[in-house]
Amino acid sequence: MLTLQLPDADIVFYPSLLEGQESDRFFTELTRTIDWRQDWIAIYGRSMPQPRLTAWHGDPGISYTYSGITMHTSPWTPTILDLKAKAEAVSGVVFNSVLLNLYRDGNDSMGWHSDDEPELGQNPVIGSLSLGGTRRFMLRHRAEKGLKHQLELTFGSFLLMQGTMQHYWQHQIPKTKRPVPPRINLTFRAILN
Repeated sequence: MLTLQLPDADIVFYPSLLEGQESDRFFTELTRTIDWRQDWIAIYGRSMPQPRLTAWHGDPGISYTYSGITMHTSPWTPTILDLKAKAEAVSGVVFNSVLLNLYRDGNDSMGWHSDDEPELGQNPVIGSLSLGGTRRFMLRHRAEKGLKHQLELTFGSFLLMQGTMQHYWQHQIPKTKRPVPPRINLTFRAILN
């Protein structure tokens, strides 16, 4: 466990929440069983396909809206429930939903953003579990432009973001020209009803 020493942030990184064959099994099951979709988003007035595939699972009746996309929950699957239990055991938080992202290769990405949508509450807790290829996770402070940080999200790692972090920091998964295997990221959330 590593607590990132960043001002205005409460971020804890677990480099290996999952190990070896267990991680491989979860990755294979999610790749095969999730109904992945690619929505269209508006960026700077242009409509384009989202640069990754997504899925939204959780308790019945929970919706989540970001970047003009509203997602309605699909039911929990046994695989996701196994991973949810592991995320809850480490974080001490009960999550009621999860946004899954499938980064097919280095061209798939997530731009600068904060997870600060109203349905996430005042100080959201986001538990981010990575399976598959390692990708760079970048952080930048909203006010202190020189404050930046990055870390490698490795296979089986878990990143817990909480407290006031989403008020002060943005994060992204940038594109890369390096050949990288596919990556699945599960961002567990507690949506307010």
